[in-house]
Amino acid sequence: MALKQVIEIYELLDSAKVTGQEVASLLKSRGLQNVEVQTVRGGKGKTDSIKILIPGSMGKTSGGRSPTLGVIGRLGGVGARPEVIGLVSDADGAVTALSVALCLADMRQRGDVLPGDVIVSTHICPDAPTQPHEPVPFMGSPVDMKSLNEHEVDPRMEAIVSIDTTKGNRIINQRGFAISPTVKEGYILRVSEDLLRIMEITTGKRPCVFAVTTQDITPYGNDLFHLNSILQPCVASNAPVVGIAITTETMVPGCATGASHEVDIEEAVRFVIEVAKSFGMGQCRFYDEEEFRRIIGLYGPMNQLQTLGGKR
Repeated sequence: MALKQVIEIYELLDSAKVTGQEVASLLKSRGLQNVEVQTVRGGKGKTDSIKILIPGSMGKTSGGRSPTLGVIGRLGGVGARPEVIGLVSDADGAVTALSVALCLADMRQRGDVLPGDVIVSTHICPDAPTQPHEPVPFMGSPVDMKSLNEHEVDPRMEAIVSIDTTKGNRIINQRGFAISPTVKEGYILRVSEDLLRIMEITTGKRPCVFAVTTQDITPYGNDLFHLNSILQPCVASNAPVVGIAITTETMVPGCATGASHEVDIEEAVRFVIEVAKSFGMGQCRFYDEEEFRRIIGLYGPMNQLQTLGGKR
């Protein structure tokens, strides 16, 4: 159960004055010492990028061979002040990722250490801008996506789960969370059977997968429509990336307040923790490596989709 940690993180982030250093202090007080905070400035303000390393018992930082999982909380900002007061729906990605870190910290203190390293990253901005988008307004970001990827995507991540509020659309319309197909180096691959299995176990329901288009896996800045930023880490890494979308039945703007559902976030947190356990033990594959080599052999690389492309 992760509800206690979700509520702690939610209440901490629901503040006009919250900073990355406050979040780091909480995590350090629970035993996590490898916490980095860096203020990143952009054309529309600033945000605090935060990265947390949770060492595994057999992880690379301990000289072991267990793979490293990346957990990225994607968002524009946790608040949109002064336009709106309170924690916005868009904050769910940060709340989920930081709750995962806090849960893993508490597990370590109770003697339960995961086999592999886990790297959690997100950013904290209580006064991010908003921007027009169809069918409902998006949260903007004080810094550009390239800068966010530079701070949040770590080369040590051997697989990435990218968590983002995904409520302002007609693509996925159910309460809870959904996962994407695996994206790697410009290819949209089949949905991981292992992730579907873990999702069935942690939710007790049939797994839910949301649709992904080629546009969604290209970088922001190319003037193409994107569902949201959930898969943007895939343009900055060759590791397999899977999106975890916090979803609703109705269209909810990212800048709406009072729209976060702690039970849905807690469900996503438990899912990520179980994925981290299995991935570190070599029991969860994000993609079939042999099949991926065959795709490359048949059709060649698609890395161009990780770039802004060429003008036509």
